[in-house]
Amino acid sequence: MVVGVNGVGKTTTIAKLANKFKLADKKVVLGAADTFRAAAINQLNVWADRAGVPIVSHEMGSDPASVAYETVDYAKKNDIDVVIIDTAGRLHNKTNLMNELSKIKRVMGKIIPDSPHEVLLILDGSTGQNAFEQAKQFTSSTEVSALAITKLDGTAKGGVVIGISDQFKIPVKYIGVGEGIDDIQLFDREAFVETLFSKL
Repeated sequence: MVVGVNGVGKTTTIAKLANKFKLADKKVVLGAADTFRAAAINQLNVWADRAGVPIVSHEMGSDPASVAYETVDYAKKNDIDVVIIDTAGRLHNKTNLMNELSKIKRVMGKIIPDSPHEVLLILDGSTGQNAFEQAKQFTSSTEVSALAITKLDGTAKGGVVIGISDQFKIPVKYIGVGEGIDDIQLFDREAFVETLFSKL
């Protein structure tokens, strides 16, 4: 289950992960549960096509939890290894967002107990202190188990990540280093720290 505010590179990261798992000979399915934005559904469909993986999507405005339920159900029936669920980045207020994320999580657990096995929070490495607030909101809404930091290909060093990981006790798992479908790496903490202190 992938969470994060709109504009941090959530959909692109999902596509990169789908491609990464597929290259590792895993069967992958995507679930377009951000049904509040038609653009999110369309974008994920385009990326699913590019990555060559199936996708479960409904029309804009439909129930996100039912999309998640159908996706996990499809995965179980088709012997899929990895399910990646996109979620809304912003609802009308924080309570709605919390309720929606909880509901999505709950319905997935009806088909596969203990799922989702990972809740991945996407943070934009160039947003600085604002990323702290995002981490605070999402960790209070759902049990975030890992972080992915995007947009580390430019001047952004993403140093705020260290503080977030430390404060919320959540490991960084992936970093996004470009726009391409292959531009994702497993987080290497030693290389990351070295980059932070490298000369400009």
